[in-house]
Amino acid sequence: MGKLIRKYAFAIHGGAGTVSRTTMTMWKEKAYHEALKRALLAGTAILEKGGRAMDAVIESVRIMENSSLFNAGKGSVFTHDGKHEMDAALMEGKSLKAGAASGVQFVRNPILLARAIMKHSRHVMLGGPEAVRFAKKFDIEIKPQEYFYDEFRYKQWQKAKSKDKIILDHDIEEEKKYGTVGAVAMDKRGNLAAATSTGGMVNKKFGRIGDSPIIGAGTYADNNTCAVSCTGHGEYFIRYVVAHELSCMIKYGQKSLKEAAEYLVFETLKKAGGKGGLIAVDRNGNISMPFNTKGMYRAYKKEGEEEYVGIYR
Repeated sequence: MGKLIRKYAFAIHGGAGTVSRTTMTMWKEKAYHEALKRALLAGTAILEKGGRAMDAVIESVRIMENSSLFNAGKGSVFTHDGKHEMDAALMEGKSLKAGAASGVQFVRNPILLARAIMKHSRHVMLGGPEAVRFAKKFDIEIKPQEYFYDEFRYKQWQKAKSKDKIILDHDIEEEKKYGTVGAVAMDKRGNLAAATSTGGMVNKKFGRIGDSPIIGAGTYADNNTCAVSCTGHGEYFIRYVVAHELSCMIKYGQKSLKEAAEYLVFETLKKAGGKGGLIAVDRNGNISMPFNTKGMYRAYKKEGEEEYVGIYR
């Protein structure tokens, strides 16, 4: 298992976007804070006991997938055809092993499917109905369509359909939220891991896949550099291979985690028109959580320090 040589570091996100204080009700803000804290503490409880970074990120993401507050799992948005197509990925920094699921329906926790793909298949990514069949083979819970129904998501979809728009979670005048959930961790053995899960874009068509399940774009982990989970307009994160680029800037460019993360979010993405943010932890336990939107649902905790939970800039 290896010696306990480091202090753990753990961070999570629940999506970035134009999160306005004026449109956020007091009860909804409290609900987000509580949901983020619950997911954060579930992961840190594993790390406190000397558990693996991989187990911590999976458990934290699983909890967020079970909440209708986030656009992942139960809270996934509607596609143009009124379905829920979900993506998820995870990566282990020590071995560079990874697993990803794309465009899957009915799977309660896509992050558990990503883990099964990593552990039990020779592939990195499986997608569509055959990936769901794979999930059943390993007793991953399958839910009926009704499980994923949420009144707010339904109205959001109807509004998008009426305008024939493809939007990112909440795309109304007051609030734009790029809905994804993710977690990054460094455990006490110095091992890194990253996990990301999403329901994608509201009213998306033709089986659109974003950056979340693409290793190197929305999710990446390497013990020599960092672990990264991204949230935002996925097409830009894919084009600029953001998660892997962050690792490369540390490895070859000799940049600090903060320098590299902020450059990508505030320079590279912003100049290209890409909105969103990322969370990352490096091999030394440093955490960076930059975003170029008005808000990002986020939280982090380092061993021996108080946890932080935030929404606005």
